[in-house]
Amino acid sequence: MREDVKVWREYKKTHSDLLRDGLIKKYLYLVKYVAGRIAIGLPASIEFGDLVSYGILGLFDAIEKYDVNQGNKFETYAVTRIRGAIMDELRRLDWAPRLLRKRAREIDRKCKELEDRYGRMATDDELAKGLRISVGELNHLYSELSSTTFLSLDEVWQNENGNKPISRLQTIEDSLLTNQFSYLHRNEVAELLSKAIENLPEKEKLVVILYYYENLTLREIGQVLNVSESRVCQIHTKVILRLRSHLRKVGELAVEV
Repeated sequence: MREDVKVWREYKKTHSDLLRDGLIKKYLYLVKYVAGRIAIGLPASIEFGDLVSYGILGLFDAIEKYDVNQGNKFETYAVTRIRGAIMDELRRLDWAPRLLRKRAREIDRKCKELEDRYGRMATDDELAKGLRISVGELNHLYSELSSTTFLSLDEVWQNENGNKPISRLQTIEDSLLTNQFSYLHRNEVAELLSKAIENLPEKEKLVVILYYYENLTLREIGQVLNVSESRVCQIHTKVILRLRSHLRKVGELAVEV
């Protein structure tokens, strides 16, 4: 029997403070890792130390609720709990200005409108023209919106009833999204998302792959693409907004059928 499994079973049996403190120290690095990933694109007013504090609460929760008999790695389970704790606190703080959220909704509506018209995702030029702004102004807007769109659409989230992971799309509380996607099997959502990513321009597709599959930071991606970190942040925001809009549109069409 692996030593860590013995420790977990002993802790679950005794709830020893000493064992719990040891587990916290051992897995604290997960909190810093998740906080660092979430901090990318957040406003400077959000302190990294605050994110770590929120994440530690998630680590506590993960330690108490982890079921070693399920056979899943604690690291996988804990990361979703930590991320959830941080995101819950950020939502409670409501740090994104209302005007910025309004602008995000305007881009979303225009993306869907242009996709209806052209039968594909709109280009930057087309979207800027539709919004009656310049491409430069659109890129500036992407930079501002980066603090509100850092969530992955297919991010894996933990089920409250156990260790079985589910898609973030299945946990979104917004009733519109819930109704639109409730009919879809998770694999169908993944397939739709995969096809949408394949249709992205090469640089945008590469950003998605490097960030979500290779776990590179935006700075590291910038070095790969030979562009600034802020430019990668713009591209990342643009991709998330357009994929979100595309999936919503697909959901609406399916509901109509």
